Amino acid sequence: MAFETFEHPIYAQRKHFIQEITGLDDVFDFLDEWPQDRHDLVYEVMVNACRKAASGQLPFQAVAENFRRFLQRHGMLAEVEDVPLHPRQTNSRTVSGV
Repeated sequence: MAFETFEHPIYAQRKHFIQEITGLDDVFDFLDEWPQDRHDLVYEVMVNACRKAASGQLPFQAVAENFRRFLQRHGMLAEVEDVPLHPRQTNSRTVSGV
């Protein structure tokens, strides 16, 4: 399944890491992993909105905002400031190590 990406990524605070959600396919994956015992009306509405967006019945960006609210409701929305930046390590050495 390939969908376009959101205008801005959404970050979900998981137990041991922060997950970047970049598009509808990531939202589907996230919701697929949602614990069965936590499937409530809000969850069902979110899944339904994703299905409608995938079929073109709902604006794609509306899912992004609804998913952001879903995460906020469950205390899992991570703000951009909370996401650690990992600087790329540059190595001035060549492959041979010289």
